[in-house]
Amino acid sequence: MYLKMPPRIKILEATGAVADGRVKKLDDKLFRVVSSEGDRIYNVYVDLEKKEACSTDNGTIYRGYIGYPIISSLFILGALPYDTLIGKSLANIDWRHLNETLKNYSLVEERVKEIARDRGVTSELIDKYLNEVYTQLRKIKLAKVSKCLNP
Repeated sequence: MYLKMPPRIKILEATGAVADGRVKKLDDKLFRVVSSEGDRIYNVYVDLEKKEACSTDNGTIYRGYIGYPIISSLFILGALPYDTLIGKSLANIDWRHLNETLKNYSLVEERVKEIARDRGVTSELIDKYLNEVYTQLRKIKLAKVSKCLNP
């Protein structure tokens, strides 16, 4: 079974995670990603040669899509284009709080764009980035590994 494409907001969440320094590369295939509130740690395995991945985040486990911890790991691996300026504009955002209070990914995206705009990055630039990353991510087919490794 292949992992599905994620909601667009997960690309922005992953970008923020990298900007925050919450993604730790343990080796060529293993990563540890700390949640925006710092209370959860996600274990990530990505093998681009075998085209397989897993993560202990809810989106990957329960919804079967490429969760933000996998996307952030793909940024670190250089498999997806990462924009430092956009990353800085998305740093230090409490993603879980936004997701739980707004309960709608398009509303979260709208709010995150407002935050980025206040930090000097336009919505147009973010949309261009989102489209670019989404297009590249679509080219990366990843089979879901049945059991994620615990680094």
